[in-house]
Amino acid sequence: MSDQATETPETPALNQYECNACGYVYEPSKGSSSGNIAPGTPFEEIPQGWRCPVCGAPRSQFRNIGATAEASGFKENFGYGFGVNQMTSQQKNLLIFGGLILGFLFFLSLYGLQ
Repeated sequence: MSDQATETPETPALNQYECNACGYVYEPSKGSSSGNIAPGTPFEEIPQGWRCPVCGAPRSQFRNIGATAEASGFKENFGYGFGVNQMTSQQKNLLIFGGLILGFLFFLSLYGLQ
């Protein structure tokens, strides 16, 4: 229980927030040029009047999507599967689409057999 208490204050500063309307992702490490939000500013410290720089949605339309390099999913489920549960979303995308491309190339190579 003490581990959760120590992780909670650090996590919000690193979390990204996504606009529900257009998909824009606010990254605290980059900040935002609209509204002069400095890099390193957590989403919670952004003024209430700030709006999405892409579609103009209010701040209330953003949802927390977690940290950049953090594995997606619940921490208690990370031990299951073939190690896929510990991958980040970018690694999962590479695995999925790389496998599809590789399968397609194997399929095309069958035309070479005659």
